[in-house]
Amino acid sequence: MIRPVYAFSWQTGKRFVYFSAPMPMPMRSILISVMVAFMSSIILPLMAAETNQLATGVHPNIPEMIEADGRLRLSFGEEQMVLPGGLQPSLLCTASGALVVQAQVPVKPFPSKRIAYLSAMETRVSRDNGKTWTVIAPKPGENGLNMEGGAVQLRDGTILALDTYLTPAAKLDEGSGELFTSTNDWRTLDGPADVVFKLPGVDFYCSKDDGGHPHEAQRLHRRILELPGGNLLTTFYGWMKGDKTPSTYMPAMMKSRVMLARSNDRGKNWKLISTIAADPSVGTEGFGEPVLTRLGKGPHPGRLICLMRTGRELREAISDDEGMTWSDSRPLVFAGLDVYRTELWVDHFRNFKGSKGKLLDERNPDELRGAVVDPDLIELRSGLLVAAFGVRLPQKACWAHPEHSWNGNYLAFSTDHGETWSNVVRMTSGVLTTHYMAIEETLTNNKIFVAYDLGGWSKGMKRDVWGRFVEVSFK
Repeated sequence: MIRPVYAFSWQTGKRFVYFSAPMPMPMRSILISVMVAFMSSIILPLMAAETNQLATGVHPNIPEMIEADGRLRLSFGEEQMVLPGGLQPSLLCTASGALVVQAQVPVKPFPSKRIAYLSAMETRVSRDNGKTWTVIAPKPGENGLNMEGGAVQLRDGTILALDTYLTPAAKLDEGSGELFTSTNDWRTLDGPADVVFKLPGVDFYCSKDDGGHPHEAQRLHRRILELPGGNLLTTFYGWMKGDKTPSTYMPAMMKSRVMLARSNDRGKNWKLISTIAADPSVGTEGFGEPVLTRLGKGPHPGRLICLMRTGRELREAISDDEGMTWSDSRPLVFAGLDVYRTELWVDHFRNFKGSKGKLLDERNPDELRGAVVDPDLIELRSGLLVAAFGVRLPQKACWAHPEHSWNGNYLAFSTDHGETWSNVVRMTSGVLTTHYMAIEETLTNNKIFVAYDLGGWSKGMKRDVWGRFVEVSFK
């Protein structure tokens, strides 16, 4: 007799029906043996893995290509824990292949006369391709380096790193920075040494930070470049006298600009060279969180490209004269991820409230819009450009409601030296993250390490820095 059999697919989440007829006893025995073997080798390990993920609160993020031109093939390594408790990673890969990762940890910094971040910083180094990580502790009682200011290994092997904070110096129009050095592949870090930044017209006192707290500093950010002649370039963001346009969401914080400084003595003294971008009509914050790279390949060798956060879309500016002058900034939208297209997500959020207690709907466009934050940018030895960035959607409500698919961390690839970005991969999607990332090419050509965080700042939120290798090949 033929009878219906009802079943459930764990792959599709749907019920289905098939029809079965009685079978001879020997066939039944064989079928039962096959089913037991299948359960033991496939289903039970999957169930165990799922149980382990539920117990630890960790679910693997599956990278997803959201734009591709068919020219690249990406191979993704396994996600790995890098720095427990960490948020907002910085990253350096040394000439030996050592990976240096730093992030904020939920520990208060030591009291200091110098401005420091609200959380302590922890640094870990891996010398075995990410298999193990060793903590590199600062000097006892000291906060040490905040690596957000950038790090570089010079051609002679010396590593230089700048603390992110540039504070007012005793002399007018000068800033004081802190320089750290290592000559043993970051096994130890010497410093800090006080370094001078000549910054005519810079205003250290006109703005609070994004939380409304005092912030008498400019912020060095992301990268230091060594030019062929040995000069160094670095970017920072802050304010010049006359920069008095309030941020839209924090009136005590003035909209900032991005500037370029140069050193011709291995980082001991720096001079302001130019403003890369300044426009009080742009974004909610002005220009900030810059990243700078220099092209070595293609039709414009020596070109500088700077990507910048604005509180809304990313902006890009270029220079072909080592940073003396810059193009007007232009919006840079990857894979159609336009943070102003609120009609694409308003129906998901319209019943939620924003930070000001108003519903996230068409009558509240400012809180409903998204933001792109903290870009990173490198040129691989092959000439391929890789950008990393985070999308917050909506800009503030993403902390309480991170589940929208756009909300996450991304990589973008350019095969034509930054003219177009035809390959974009979403590394995380719909999970809680600060959206800060860091990327470096390893000793293997076209193989990068990507660091990002999962979690947030609020009490009770899980927080860790994770990473994975990504290998790129040309089809």
